[in-house]
Amino acid sequence: MIRYFQKTIPFICMGIVSWGTLAQEKEEETLDTERVVIVKAYTPTISDAFKIKSTPILNDSVTQKKKQIRYSIFSVPVASTYTPAKGKAANIDRPKRIKIYDNYATLGFGNFTSALAEFYSNFQINRSDNLGIYLHHNSSQGGIDEVQLDDKFYNSFLDVNYTSRSRKYTYGLEVGAEHQLYNWYGLPEVPTLTQEQIAAIDPQQSYFGIKLGGKLQFDDLYFKKASLRYRFFGDALGSTEHHVVAKPTFEFEMGDSLINTDFIVDYVSGSFDRDLDPVLQTPNNYGILNLGVNPSLVILRDNLTVNLGAAVYYSIDTENSDNDFFIYPKVTASYRLLDEAVIAYGGLEGTLQQNTYRNAVQKNPFVSPTLILEPTNMLYDAYIGLKGKISDIVSYNVRGSYISEDEKPLFVNNRSATLQLEGYDFGNSFSYRYDDVNTVIGYGELNFEINKKFKLGAAAEYFSYSSEDEQEAWNLPEIKASVLVDYQINKQWFLGGQLFYVGERKDIDNTVAVVPTVPEATVTLDSYFDANINVGYRLNDQLSFFVKGNNLVGDNYEKWVNFPVQDIQILGGATYKFDY
Repeated sequence: MIRYFQKTIPFICMGIVSWGTLAQEKEEETLDTERVVIVKAYTPTISDAFKIKSTPILNDSVTQKKKQIRYSIFSVPVASTYTPAKGKAANIDRPKRIKIYDNYATLGFGNFTSALAEFYSNFQINRSDNLGIYLHHNSSQGGIDEVQLDDKFYNSFLDVNYTSRSRKYTYGLEVGAEHQLYNWYGLPEVPTLTQEQIAAIDPQQSYFGIKLGGKLQFDDLYFKKASLRYRFFGDALGSTEHHVVAKPTFEFEMGDSLINTDFIVDYVSGSFDRDLDPVLQTPNNYGILNLGVNPSLVILRDNLTVNLGAAVYYSIDTENSDNDFFIYPKVTASYRLLDEAVIAYGGLEGTLQQNTYRNAVQKNPFVSPTLILEPTNMLYDAYIGLKGKISDIVSYNVRGSYISEDEKPLFVNNRSATLQLEGYDFGNSFSYRYDDVNTVIGYGELNFEINKKFKLGAAAEYFSYSSEDEQEAWNLPEIKASVLVDYQINKQWFLGGQLFYVGERKDIDNTVAVVPTVPEATVTLDSYFDANINVGYRLNDQLSFFVKGNNLVGDNYEKWVNFPVQDIQILGGATYKFDY
């Protein structure tokens, strides 16, 4: 109602003013001119203002209450032929999943009537247990130029392992057997031997061995892990060796640091039918028990990792009733100077190394079964170095070391015996000489990982020796270098290469008679370069073919004095992967 009056009042005012004007016009027509005197000035006033309520109350009797409206829908089915298309996710390019097979077999043949065979199989018994089998065989029927004795060889071994995992512990068992055959074919030029005498020499030597072992590891106990291994090793000439190593480990946490303690029991015993002098015919027995404990404290501080420890050994010579006590440092540290780019590291470590007949054979299969065996006292190995990544594709490692060793075994060429009974008595075998040797080593390594398909690595080492009693550090090189290449050309073709360089070594010249008070005559073995390349082709995910070339330079170099190696060797074969 108020809004109605607000809109009506202006129109009324306008009507009054219009009417006043018309009336004045009529008076001007009938009235005479008069004089008007204003006796009082006009004083306007303003009335009080009042605020209109934001929600005014309407007192209109005409206002009616709104009625509630009710809606209802009358549904009628309508026929439709429209069918919407189903939604579809966008395609994502994903690499094809590589199928990994649990088993493979390799077979290859080459010149020198060589053969290579490998077989590996993994049986997943259940979710926690699995069984693995690995068989390897490598052999050659020989045929080296200008070698007067048989030079064939073969090397075979079989390993079987069983592993079981649970939530609290893991244990494993292993058993293995090995058989090796070599010939002492490195006969020196001895003019006193006739062709009939040379033909009567039997240079063949066979090695065989078995091993049994087990390991146990706990996840939540102070007794962290333990391992036990027994190995038997012998040869065709009556040599036997038993080697047992037990190593339990305890682990404790102390604040932010970790304390590890290793206990070592290392026992070796064996016998040879005779010593180096065939005239004496004296049995050569040995037995050495090393008992050790190695506690260490691991400290982790941001970019710094420090391992503070020591090793204590008590060595018992059971054959000669001689006991010794040794203490060694075990300190290592590393510090990240520039994240992964520069990591400085160093250490001072020593240990008591157990020397065994089997270890000597693995390094030099042409040793005579007449060795004198005793442990090596490595007083310390002090080293410092830098390693890291120059970029995402280049990594490096440089190190300098100084090693001090007492009773270090050195291979030397045996002299021809006056009484020649066995195939190794003709100056065609090697034995040990022990000496105190200090060694300075410089090492450098570069690795290039251009991408997942191409990898390149190069390493070089320089050695400087100083011996106390011997004239030279026999058969130890001054320089060693290697280059390794791995290239995946495409999906089918792949290529690998290994290049090796070994510097000059020195050995005793056993063709020169020994003169008292005169140093022994020496012989220098030339440095050698060996190039090995393998090329492969994958026909599919399961079948591939390969060709390997060894010693492609074609040089019949001598790794050991009077023992030339086979020249160019080519071997081809196939590998098949499968599942049962």
